[in-house]
Amino acid sequence: MNRPGSLVLLLGLCANAIAAPLDEPLKPLPPKPHLDARRVELGRQLFHDPRLSINNTLSCASCHQLDKSGADTRAFSNGFDGQPVAVNTPTVFNASLNFRQFWDGRVETLEEQSNVVITSPHEMGSDWNTVVQRIADDAAYGQSFRAAYPDAVSRANIQNALATYERTLLTPDSRFDQYLLGNTDILTLEEKYGYQRFKEYGCIACHQGVNIGGNMFQKFGVFGDYIADRGNPTVADQGRFNVTGDEDDRAVFKVPSLRNVALTAPYFHDGSAPTLERAVDVMFQYQLGRMPSEEDKTLIILFLKTLTGHPEGQP
Repeated sequence: MNRPGSLVLLLGLCANAIAAPLDEPLKPLPPKPHLDARRVELGRQLFHDPRLSINNTLSCASCHQLDKSGADTRAFSNGFDGQPVAVNTPTVFNASLNFRQFWDGRVETLEEQSNVVITSPHEMGSDWNTVVQRIADDAAYGQSFRAAYPDAVSRANIQNALATYERTLLTPDSRFDQYLLGNTDILTLEEKYGYQRFKEYGCIACHQGVNIGGNMFQKFGVFGDYIADRGNPTVADQGRFNVTGDEDDRAVFKVPSLRNVALTAPYFHDGSAPTLERAVDVMFQYQLGRMPSEEDKTLIILFLKTLTGHPEGQP
């Protein structure tokens, strides 16, 4: 590969990034939080329990598959009725670090997120009276809830247990996190240069912070109308407009985290980008208004692949 720019300059840039990690727009993952192990285990069981859905067919893990980086490989997961849902399933890994949940950011907490999914007529299709009764009727659950919560089985406690478990689903120890923490040799020269290009082209304007995204809203299609060009617009394509009714929020979505992005295809709220290469092309054309050289695109993708972490205790 012919490397653009001066090798000396590149090494200087990379060295400066390591020398002052606190100045970097990207941050390493925090340590796993210290949480009540009994509640974490209850949440793990509930996360995999299809009884949360009305017809006992769908669990949280059905769409957020832990062996598929916390998502699945389909553009749209199927709901309890076997019909596809309206938007692509985002990964559950590191979701606790997002400032809001769902593509349109309609809730702020994981507890609220579970309520929406469980009662959605398109996802789990259930209601809380049914869910609480099913869980309370299970003797093993009843004993575990009484040990973990003073008031045993309740809607609030089910939501809390699920959220507590999900807060443990972090993916630490990516090679890029190790780089941020001072291991300057963990990345190749090309990967380091890819990070520099990621910043220089402006990707960093939206994808920054500890989750490398997940902390702001942005219009999908700053330079051009991606939805119109794709065709067949849907209600879900209106994004945050569906929450606020504000015309300025039309086609505005939560910026997704780029952690583990190499493993979570297909991409975007509509699952319309089947590969990472295609997703990068779309971002350059519609968000940045220019196209990189093939060499720079290759370097950026190499950098993005360093963001893959290792979920603790998961497949």
